[in-house]
Amino acid sequence: MHYKRILLKLSGEALMGSRQYGIDPIRLAEYASEIKEVVDKGIQVAVVIGGGNIFRGVSGASNGMDRVQGDHMGMLATVINGLALQSALEDAGIQTRLQTAIKINEVAEPFIRRKAMRHLEKGRVVIFGGGTGNPYFTTDSAAVLRAIEIEADVILKGTRVDGIYTSDPEKDANATKFDKISFQDVLNKGLKVMDTTAFTLSQENELPIVVFDMNTKGNLLKLVSGENIGTEVNL
Repeated sequence: MHYKRILLKLSGEALMGSRQYGIDPIRLAEYASEIKEVVDKGIQVAVVIGGGNIFRGVSGASNGMDRVQGDHMGMLATVINGLALQSALEDAGIQTRLQTAIKINEVAEPFIRRKAMRHLEKGRVVIFGGGTGNPYFTTDSAAVLRAIEIEADVILKGTRVDGIYTSDPEKDANATKFDKISFQDVLNKGLKVMDTTAFTLSQENELPIVVFDMNTKGNLLKLVSGENIGTEVNL
């Protein structure tokens, strides 16, 4: 296998499937199946999910809500998504642990780095909820931070497009895809991979990012097996 320990970053919107908001149980089961294929190969998997399908702090703030309050609501939304994914993974026969950056002891463990790494070593999927636990930081930043802390080999950012393009492929028919690109080139070309804080943290810690289409069946397993899926951002 190409990687030993991965951190999979999923957007909250991805869980909506064909719905307008909330969680689509069919999409959830599909993701659980994809993750199970990878776990069955002995790869250690951690997951960070956004909360945009339920609530976004930024959009709340734009409607007059206090930003800090809105971000705390967004953190709770990621915990709801984490619980949903945990349930789907356990239905698929995978042992999981949900760890959160804010203490909700009745539903999840608090994030403890050594504990998280031990769970991974035992073959459990660890889901990190609650973002970083701080307002003004996105779940992209949480994904990079946790990946560095647990010494993941790579961040796999599952999206609905199959990589990084010169422009938005959904709007520009002439957009061309990069197979590999450096951190510096992403910055120079003004391409959107993650928010700036997360991207800079990844670059400084020499942690590669692969952007790929999570909604195509089998892509995750192909990627971790070393196939050229998506776009790799590296030094």
